[in-house]
Amino acid sequence: MAPPSRTKFTVPKLFEYKKTGQLISMVTAYDATFAALADLAGVDVILVGDSVGMVLQGNKNTLSVTMDQMTYHTRMVASARTSSLIVGDMPFGSYQTCHKDAITNAVQLIQSGAEVVKLEGGIHLADTVEAIVEMDIPVMGHVGLTPQSYHRMGGNRIQGRSEGNEAGSRQRVIEDALAIEAAGACALVLEGIPLDVAETITQQVSIPTIGIGAGPHCDGQVLVLHDVLGLSEKQFTFSKAYGNVRNQVVDALSAYVKDVHTRTWPDEDHSFR
Repeated sequence: MAPPSRTKFTVPKLFEYKKTGQLISMVTAYDATFAALADLAGVDVILVGDSVGMVLQGNKNTLSVTMDQMTYHTRMVASARTSSLIVGDMPFGSYQTCHKDAITNAVQLIQSGAEVVKLEGGIHLADTVEAIVEMDIPVMGHVGLTPQSYHRMGGNRIQGRSEGNEAGSRQRVIEDALAIEAAGACALVLEGIPLDVAETITQQVSIPTIGIGAGPHCDGQVLVLHDVLGLSEKQFTFSKAYGNVRNQVVDALSAYVKDVHTRTWPDEDHSFR
């Protein structure tokens, strides 16, 4: 199948989609094969997520993912030369220390093929977002359930349900979103928050919101590719399997194993003389 003819999705299109009300589709990908398939399907934005730590590495959270690993996976995705916009996640520790480190690592991701960098955090990270944006590097923010705050939250827990101004409260999540917008971010991921909080944020900010576990009122949605394909062993409330590739993979490999064990494969047609 030939790839569809479509123009490159760029940062200005994020603002255009927000203005016109056209919704944004985003999925994760960690290599060239899946990036090319996502592009073929017409996905607007590909996120090279630090979720690679759980999806591919088998860890319980994202905290062990390194800058070198994110650079490696970003290069693989970028090599697919997609029409989709490529966003690279900045892993834990790559931007928390100082602005110099944050800018250096953001530059490294861009040089690896990312067109936007994404980092997690609200009010306390706004000055970091601003520092990166001042270097003319587009930044996608991420508030609500921020996986890199795993220990502070006591695990990956829904945010924005409680009243008050403390971290994780409803008002704080809204203030976090507004701070990241003011810092110059070009888009904002809203993860793991009540749908009415996501709706309020989406109405208040001028940049597109992209939800995951944040309800239907965002300007776009993002899911982990392996969850979309039904490759994941677990199913999550915030996700949806649009296929059952896991069973198809097992069935195909089982058939291969059977053919090898019965000496059916390789046959004469797939042998050399």
